[in-house]
Amino acid sequence: MSEQLPQVETLFLHERDGDDEFTVVVERDGSRVLHGVLELKEASAGPRPRRFRVTQKGGEEPRQPDQFVELARNARRIRISEQTTARARDRLTAMLDAYQIDAKQVRTCRYCANAGRYSPVTSDTAVKADRDWICPDCAKRELERELSYKGQFTGNAQERLEDLLFEVQDLERITNLLQGNLDPDLTKFDTISATTDEIDPVPTDSLNLHPALQERVEGRFDELLPVQSLSVENGLFDGDDQLVVSATATGKTLVGELAGVDNALNGKGKLLFLVPLVALANQKHEDFEERYGDVLDVTIRVGASRINDDGNRFDPNADVIVGTYEGIDHALRTGKDMGDIGTVVIDEVHTLKEERRGHRLDGMISRLKHYSENRGSSAQWVYLSATVGNPEFLAERLRATLIEFEERPVPIERHVTFADQREKVDIEQKLVKREFDTKSSKGYRGQTIIFTNSRRRCHEISRKLEYDSAPYHAGLDYKRRKTVERKFGNQDLAAVVTTAALAAGVDFPASQVIFDTLAMGIEWLSVQEFEQMLGRAGRPDYHDEGTVYVLVEPDASYHSSMEGTEDETAFKLLKGEMEDVTTVYDTASAAEETLANVVVAGTGAKKLNDRMIGEVPTTHAVGKLLEWEFIDGLAPTPLGRAVAEHFLAPDDAFRILDGIRKDHHPYEIIGDMELADEEL
Repeated sequence: MSEQLPQVETLFLHERDGDDEFTVVVERDGSRVLHGVLELKEASAGPRPRRFRVTQKGGEEPRQPDQFVELARNARRIRISEQTTARARDRLTAMLDAYQIDAKQVRTCRYCANAGRYSPVTSDTAVKADRDWICPDCAKRELERELSYKGQFTGNAQERLEDLLFEVQDLERITNLLQGNLDPDLTKFDTISATTDEIDPVPTDSLNLHPALQERVEGRFDELLPVQSLSVENGLFDGDDQLVVSATATGKTLVGELAGVDNALNGKGKLLFLVPLVALANQKHEDFEERYGDVLDVTIRVGASRINDDGNRFDPNADVIVGTYEGIDHALRTGKDMGDIGTVVIDEVHTLKEERRGHRLDGMISRLKHYSENRGSSAQWVYLSATVGNPEFLAERLRATLIEFEERPVPIERHVTFADQREKVDIEQKLVKREFDTKSSKGYRGQTIIFTNSRRRCHEISRKLEYDSAPYHAGLDYKRRKTVERKFGNQDLAAVVTTAALAAGVDFPASQVIFDTLAMGIEWLSVQEFEQMLGRAGRPDYHDEGTVYVLVEPDASYHSSMEGTEDETAFKLLKGEMEDVTTVYDTASAAEETLANVVVAGTGAKKLNDRMIGEVPTTHAVGKLLEWEFIDGLAPTPLGRAVAEHFLAPDDAFRILDGIRKDHHPYEIIGDMELADEEL
């Protein structure tokens, strides 16, 4: 009989059904070699084995009860599941004691035991599931089963939930997250600590600005903020070019404003304040008009000029020109006279790294410097950026003094939770309500900015929020946007819902930021954009801390051209290092910028190419332009001039030419170009 029994390293017993039946598992070298069932009976001398059955592929094979006793005697160790009821455990122990066999109680995975596996767990590894403790493998399988009910939970979303599961060791708490439960201990990703730099603030009454500006500044502030003070102390009013790198809401925009307005009022040339988006240009134009319209002429020049250049709003003789990069570049490419320029402010200069727009900003800066030099003037350049990965390199390439200020006046807690689009609104409802019902130590209610990716979605979310809220985007007229700003400032609104595209221009004293999506239009946010937007959470004069919630739809994307999914993007952004800012040129972008430089500077185009941030392969680009008949020598052909003035990439120019030659309707040509973009 003993010859039929396996060698026993561990014999494990777990209550199966009532207090008389137990699962038996025998292991050797970590592998199961026997799985069976033991039944006890009550004899005159106490509990004894009644039946012993061994599980085989075809069912259960009866064995003599004595075989169990022999197995137990030969076992190096016997373990009894701690989850066995007290009465069953007592009976089992009494039976083993009668044969002078020692056993030890251990905590084991109940799911494994029911499946005939011996899986001890410790307080460090056990996961609570209902009233049981289970092993990590079973817990992971149970979580995967729950996730399968929810749909597409894979990749980064699943990894995040598995990490949380093993961190908190409670399956129910994790599955509750999938039902919209906002347990802050589970949604919390990290905390960005508050940091402060000891910088002596510059009093505004010591600035010695033009009287009209000095009066306005002293009326708004008693002293400058740290980044502004650093800029002033490092030559801002001496005409030095500066690259100001600082986090969102630290006051860097005022640096360019002070320099430019002071120069304009003192007759040292006009101010060009340039931004990447029409919405931001409109907002900044309104701000300058309201603030300085009585002492300076303010105008606007945006990218729409490329299509409809009727000049109705644009006055090239104005003292302040607010514009988009493309709007000013179009003026340069078409030979507009903008007069003497005293100051150029490039806001969001980290746009230089963007694949589709970076090369155009790089080229525009070079062309605008050429324009200014040709007029015999020396403009002051102030570049503004959120935190970047390579500030020293960027300052060197821009030939500017680096003003870098790293401060976060209040800590920010960052949270992540998962939901589909419909569930996101329900979660936003809870978060907005919870925040508005809370007051800071400074007496202010918590208010929320919700960032999403479309104007339609702004209105949809705002309509569904119970507490007072409002959409806020570039499609609203001036009066309505100002009403929203005033009501938010008066704490009459619990939330504003705005587009990611307007993020740079949103200036609301919010304590909480919610990302309804991580997309800006049909592209994922960059780390810089993400950091800039979340930096809107928490103001030192209003709040004790800021809170950020990233609502992630697993496996989702918002356009066929987007690479990766929202959960992949979320953790790249949360963990990502700030990207370096540089401009990379391929054949098409090199040709486009070289052509624009030829249109503006003729034979001086190479000089413009050489001082751009990115390395432009000039010889190769010129060769391509000659091949395509966009230039003749170093002069633009009529075709080349039209291509440059309309900001056409070479491929788009060829598609339009082909459509014209085939006598296609303009709508057909546009449709072909849209389809080509979809395929990229």
